[in-house]
Amino acid sequence: MRNQMIYLASQVTKSKQISSPLSKELQKKYSKKSVRVVEGDSIKIIRGEFKGVDGKVAKISIQKNSLAIEGVKKEKTKGDKFDVYIHPSNIIVTGLKSDDGWRISKLEGKKPSKKKISTNKETKVEKTKEKEDEKKASTKETKVEKTKEKEDEK
Repeated sequence: MRNQMIYLASQVTKSKQISSPLSKELQKKYSKKSVRVVEGDSIKIIRGEFKGVDGKVAKISIQKNSLAIEGVKKEKTKGDKFDVYIHPSNIIVTGLKSDDGWRISKLEGKKPSKKKISTNKETKVEKTKEKEDEKKASTKETKVEKTKEKEDEK
C-alpha cells in the first residue's frame, strides 16, 4: 500500500506530495500548517548535512520527490559542483513567492476571484487591439509616404 502511495504514484499525486511545513509566523498569518513548495520560495533547511542553511528553491524534481536549493552544492573529486536535492520534509518555508495571486488567495482562505482573471484577459485583448491599431496606422503611413514619393517623382 505504501509503495503505491509513494513510489508508484502518478505524476499529479507526486506533485502534490512536494509540500513543506510553514514557519510559525506564516502559520499564524495564513492559519495553515503546510504549503506546496514552488520555485522561488524562501526556505530554511532543518535536518541533514546542510542544517541551518537559508536559501531559495531553484529546482523542483517530481521524479526524485525533492528540491534543489540555491547555494547548496557538493563538489566532485575533479572539482565540478552539482546540486544537492533535499526532501521537502527536511525544510521549513520561511517566505512565499507572491507572484501568484491565486495561490496567496487560497492560502488566505478566500476564493480566487474571477474578476482578476477576467481583467487579465481583458487587458490582453486590449493590448492586442492596440498593437493591431498601431500596425494599421504604420501601414497607412507607409502607403501615404510611398504615394507621395511617386507623385514627387512625376
